[in-house]
Order: sequence, then structure tokens, then C-alpha cells
Amino acid sequence: MGKVVLVTGVAGDLWRRFALQLAESPDVDRVIGIDLSPPHGDHSAINFIRIDIRNPVIAKVIARERVDTVVHTTVVSSDAARVGRAALKELNVIGSMQLLAACQQAPHLRRLVMKSSGAFYGASPRDPAMFTEDMTAKSRIGSGYAKDIVEVESYLRGFARRRPDVEVTTLRFANAVGPSINSALTNYFRLPVVPTVLGFNPRLQFTHEDDLLAALHLATMGDVSGTFNVCGDGVLRLNQAVHRVGKPMAPMPAFAFSGLTRLIKGTKVADLSHEMVSFLTYGRGMDTTRMREVLGFEPTHTTESAFADFAASIAPGLLSPERIERVEGDLGRALRVAALNDGGAQNG
Repeated sequence: MGKVVLVTGVAGDLWRRFALQLAESPDVDRVIGIDLSPPHGDHSAINFIRIDIRNPVIAKVIARERVDTVVHTTVVSSDAARVGRAALKELNVIGSMQLLAACQQAPHLRRLVMKSSGAFYGASPRDPAMFTEDMTAKSRIGSGYAKDIVEVESYLRGFARRRPDVEVTTLRFANAVGPSINSALTNYFRLPVVPTVLGFNPRLQFTHEDDLLAALHLATMGDVSGTFNVCGDGVLRLNQAVHRVGKPMAPMPAFAFSGLTRLIKGTKVADLSHEMVSFLTYGRGMDTTRMREVLGFEPTHTTESAFADFAASIAPGLLSPERIERVEGDLGRALRVAALNDGGAQNG
């Protein structure tokens, strides 16, 4: 008999695509997709069930359908500006706790895969050059999506201790990019002028959306368990990424950048949270040795080619690289003067 796989969050197009890919596998008998609303587009190959994972009835669904594999994708950050931080935390943390409680009771369950994030490591000036999977954040993570990730992973480790018969795999992805990705970070790069923190040019890593799906598929169908960092080879500096989307940068002091991000967040154009500000200041690097040597996964995209595919999918900037450099210089000077004047007025 083939696998019976339950996938959370299939209303999102990326996870609908993932569920459809699983349904095409000869080793899968059925794919059950759950979410608060049905997926858009074709999902005829998925047995969709409308359910909130915070509802204890999820345990009955897993037992009734004799699910042997669960893929949990719904620890999310991108809805924070739309539904509010408290509601999102309830979905992320309480929802994950309820799902894990249901899995603990499921006699047929044999594999549990969680889509996690490099946000687990935070971003700070004390960070190592590369985080390995046995490391934790070097500065306190007090709130936001990163704290949700840390909490959910701790509950997942507790589940693994209580159910040693279940293979548990956690994939910590670098920020996903690609033509269909809509996230806080991709919306940041869609801004007509991209603000940056003066004096900082962080290293960034990316995972192409196709590699994200492929890594999840391998973890779901394979027999390897453990925690793995997943991203494309190499790094991009922030200024390189901004230039690739053809936008001018506006460097500004950290206090001005934080104030501007609050303004941008209020417009709902991009959700630049405190943790995102830290990431855009200090960046993050993840070591992927275990991804290759233990998980056996080789991304098809490097960090650079993943971002290039994303950049090609958005409206290009209107300026040539030479003109961008001149505009950046003019904007930077003007914004620094304005920020310093504002800071002086506040101190006065």
C-alpha cells in the first residue's frame, strides 16, 4: 500500500502545488489537504477537507483517514499585517500544538515533516559566519515569527521524544523566492525605492520555490529524519540583490530605517517587522553540509540564480545601473540630512 499524506495549508498556491505533486507519486495512495478555505485552481487530485488545525476534530480526521504521513506547512509570517500578530501567533503556535496532539494519538502515523525557517536562528551582530543545525540564536528572540518558529520546533522535539516510532524531519529553509512567492521580503524588493541601513550590507541566502517543493517532497517520501538547513549555494549581498531588481537604494541611519519600516508596514505594502529589520541589517548564513550528506538533497538553483528568477518575474525598475548609482547617492545624502535634522529636533 502507498502512503496516505495529510498536508496543511493547501489554500496557499505553493502548498496546493506540493499536494498535487505528491498525488502524482506512484507511492502515494491519497493526499488529504486541509485549510480554512479551499484552494484556488485545480485540486481535483486532492481530498480537500475544510478544517481549522486549532480545532481538536483534526485528531478524528487523521484517525479516520488512517494518515501515516503529515506535512505541516502552516507556520507562517506573511499574513501578520493582514490579520494581526496575536491572531497569527494563535494560528502558528496553538494550531501546531493542536496538530501535534492529534498526531500523538494517531496509531498509523509513521512520518511527520515540518517546514521551518532559518528565522529560527535570528539575526544579530554576534552571529557566526554560518549556522549549523545544532546551533541556536545568538541573541534573545522575544517576539514575532521567529519566536513562533522556536516555540513550534520545541514542541516538535517533545513530540519526537514521546513518539519515537515516528520519523520526524524539520527543514529550515532560507527565504523562499520565485515567480509565485509573495512574502514580506519579496514585497520589500518590490518597493520603488528600497531603504537600507546605512553602513550595513548583509549577506543573504535564498531558496528557489521549486527547490523548496523538491526538498519537502524528498523529506516526505524518503526515510531520513532530523533537522536540515536548506538553501541554494552562495550568498548575495543586499546591494547586489537590490541592483538585480533594478531599484535604487536609499541608505539611512538605523533609527530612521526603523521609523520608515513602521510607516511602510502601516500602508500594508510590505510587512517589515522588527525581526525583518534585524535580518536586513545583519543578514544570516546557514551551513548546508547535512542537507547534502545526510538528506541527500542538491538544489537546482544557487542563491544567485534563485533571486534572478524572482527578479525577472517582477516589474523592472525604470533606471539603468548607472542612473541607479546617481539616484542612490542623491537619495542617500538627502535622507541622511533629513534623518539627522529629525534626530536633532527630537533631542532638542
